[in-house]
Amino acid sequence: MFSKETYISRRQELKRLVGEGVIILFGNNEAPANYPANSYAPMRQDSSFLYYFGQHREGLVGVIDIDNDEEWLFGDDIDVEDIVWMGYTPSVKMLAFEVGIAHTAPLSAIKNAICKKSGNRQSLRENIHFLPPYRFDTKIQIMDLLGIHPSQQKEAASLKLIKAVVKMRATKSAEEIAYIEAACDVGYVMHTTAQLLIKPGVTERFVAGQVDGIARSLAQGNSFATIFSQHGEIMHGNPSDARLEDGRLVLCDAGCELNDYCSDHTRTMPVNRKFTQRQLEIYSIVEACHDYVLEVAKPGVKYQDVHFAVCRLMTERLKELGLMKGDTDEAVRAGAHAMFLPHGLGHMMGMDVHDMEGLGQIYVGFDEETHPNLEQFGTNCLRMGRKLEPGFVITDEPGIYFIPHLIDLWKKEGHCKEFLNFDKLEEYKDFGGIRIEDDLLITADGCRFLGSKRIPYHPSELEEFMKENI
Repeated sequence: MFSKETYISRRQELKRLVGEGVIILFGNNEAPANYPANSYAPMRQDSSFLYYFGQHREGLVGVIDIDNDEEWLFGDDIDVEDIVWMGYTPSVKMLAFEVGIAHTAPLSAIKNAICKKSGNRQSLRENIHFLPPYRFDTKIQIMDLLGIHPSQQKEAASLKLIKAVVKMRATKSAEEIAYIEAACDVGYVMHTTAQLLIKPGVTERFVAGQVDGIARSLAQGNSFATIFSQHGEIMHGNPSDARLEDGRLVLCDAGCELNDYCSDHTRTMPVNRKFTQRQLEIYSIVEACHDYVLEVAKPGVKYQDVHFAVCRLMTERLKELGLMKGDTDEAVRAGAHAMFLPHGLGHMMGMDVHDMEGLGQIYVGFDEETHPNLEQFGTNCLRMGRKLEPGFVITDEPGIYFIPHLIDLWKKEGHCKEFLNFDKLEEYKDFGGIRIEDDLLITADGCRFLGSKRIPYHPSELEEFMKENI
């Protein structure tokens, strides 16, 4: 939690950007797993509520009345029965005081309080600003308060508020960067632990469980469900009971949350701690693409342009191996590189691992002069394309994947056949996939990776680390 003054200043700036009306920011509630008393734990607060109101307790709603310059925190104080089971929790009034809010009321009073400010239901709907909801209980709250059916709430969400929140949360303060750095340091422990545990015969689930245990022990928990699989060609491969096999690669994509801020790293390792020549040839291309981003990402440059610069480098190197052919620029324009890289180079990161994605990727990752291409396979998965600014935190995560079903489909259709060597691709159907990912801070004149230690990824360094620490 930051200082009281930080939250006061954030709300003042939000009021200035939105201009008029009433802003409602819904905190999250406990979410039952399989029956009411067995909730998913720990409860994860809504990130935008945290950004402006700072409190983690469930069942809170923040209201900012711009026109009357009033700020309210609505919520119910807990009773003795709750204290018996859960321990003492400060009153809503005390929680409000901690973040500089003068007015509080029970949750049941929010409807009358909001209606008094707007006069009637129609003006209420016109003057209220809320963000697109993603939880069903929040959708019910909005329907009860504003009469907007859940199916219409995404469209009814306030574009003014969305753009204001994105503008503020996109640029990280020095305090926020320090928190992300600390999360990256836990990420270092998570990934190096995985590197030390990897060997033939160990199950994917066992290694992933140890990685998750570190996130829970040294931080608040995972920033997303850990991806750990020998099938690196599956973007979100869940850990299974499969045993690690000699001669294969295994991909680990994992991060943690610490002080409400995230880390997100990926490493790909040889199970037997030594790359084969064929693995090394592909790995070195991903390594070069990953490091190239440090040279080209800087303020004023579109991340979309960085993405395509990486795609051109990847294409050139794949041509050297005989997997691609033809003119590099034409191949990239045609989207032939998406056979190997069917996702974008990275995404914004902060309080959410895909920062603010729930507000609409078109507002988070793009701007007035940079628009998404929703038609071309691979390019349509570009989450971040906008012009970079100092204080942005983004991921740098190129990869090369050999997806048998995609190879078969494109070969059958003859798609991009002038740029792809399908006979050569047949030889790689059993390869899997490689991704290398780190978290990047855009600085005043360039960029740098976050975290005080770099998780080993250069081939000789990685092999040495894994062998020396057996």
